[in-house]
Amino acid sequence: MRPPSPLAGRLAAQSLLFALGEGTFMTGSAVFFTQIVGLTAAQVGLGLTFAGLASFIAAWPAGRLVDRFGPKRCWAVSAAGQAALFTVWPFIDSFSSYVAMAVAMEVVGSLGGAAHGAYTIDVLPPEERVSSRAYMYSALNVGFTLGSLTGGIALAFDSNTLLQALPWFTTVVFFVNAAAILRLPNASHDDRTPEERKVRIPGPGPMRNLGWMVSTFFVGVLWTNQVLLNIVIPLWLVQETDAPRVLLAFLFGTNTVMCIFLPMAAARGVRDVTTALRAIRVSAVFFTLSCLITLYTHDTVGWVTIALVWLGHVTVTGAELYLSAASWSFEAELMDPRRRGEYSGAAELSGTLGRVWAPALYTFLAMTWGTVGWLVIAAIIVAATAGLHRSARWAQSFLRQHVPPEELVGIHDEALAPVPATHD
Repeated sequence: MRPPSPLAGRLAAQSLLFALGEGTFMTGSAVFFTQIVGLTAAQVGLGLTFAGLASFIAAWPAGRLVDRFGPKRCWAVSAAGQAALFTVWPFIDSFSSYVAMAVAMEVVGSLGGAAHGAYTIDVLPPEERVSSRAYMYSALNVGFTLGSLTGGIALAFDSNTLLQALPWFTTVVFFVNAAAILRLPNASHDDRTPEERKVRIPGPGPMRNLGWMVSTFFVGVLWTNQVLLNIVIPLWLVQETDAPRVLLAFLFGTNTVMCIFLPMAAARGVRDVTTALRAIRVSAVFFTLSCLITLYTHDTVGWVTIALVWLGHVTVTGAELYLSAASWSFEAELMDPRRRGEYSGAAELSGTLGRVWAPALYTFLAMTWGTVGWLVIAAIIVAATAGLHRSARWAQSFLRQHVPPEELVGIHDEALAPVPATHD
């Protein structure tokens, strides 16, 4: 329960603040947009699609801004910008203004996402990066749980006044969050002089590091475990099994509890690319077990179905936990330390391409093809796992060729060690 270091504790508090504000608004957002703003469900979905597209386009330029101006500064600007934008939500009264706001929120959030990733890797000592990120992940899930409870209380009173207050609550929390970010210590890239920021970093960027782009694509494919968790298994439970629908609440409750208490355990021993790839293999095993267990529930009845559906949800949560630990290690070990913001932005592009297709395909495979469909889903993950093992080593070779050795201080994996000189 203790943070790995005082700094990790402060970063975890920031994660909790962010998730509290975001979770509160997200819980009531569907009702807010339909009852307060007056949108239809189709308009809400279309606006979110436009916002997601804007976030995709903005990710790489946002990362370049982070490298230019420093991660802590950009992170604080993003948090304050989102806080300011939340104050506008109560005044939105048309579809066009809703789309404009949703797009603006996602673009500003892209800056914060790239900055947060670059800052945490930059400021944390190499030996505690993964454990600290695991602790922050636990705090994030606590924050989302508290946010869901706060939003749920507002919904329980069935009051439009309380619903209109949700954006204001999030505004206050996000401004507190921005102030907390400014009080954090500077990362190394925050201490550069204006003259140093103008100097162009030599060498190729992440778009030319095909190993990095392919690796983050495969990581995106592996993150489709969330599609299984949040969409496919619940739909399967409702349409293809005799399990009671109330079981869904217990499934999501189990996932929340596991993601609060187990990230540190899953991250134990993950410290470099080699151990991260081992965690990826464990994650793939859990994912495959979830597919096999869930497909079997089509022919079971009663308590057997309930137990197996719950076990399928537990195993896919295990896949999430081990993938999280591996992902944090890849971020720390496979990025050019001089371009962490740009690498984070590029990863968002390729990672999105790796997972955006999954809701439609996985739902079709499971609900239409049945047993064969579940086996195809598992095969996709196994293939991505195998591909990631090759592409991660490819990305390491790129860093070794194009990044000065003195910049790779803190990169653990032995594959990046300088090649010893040979003599005739």
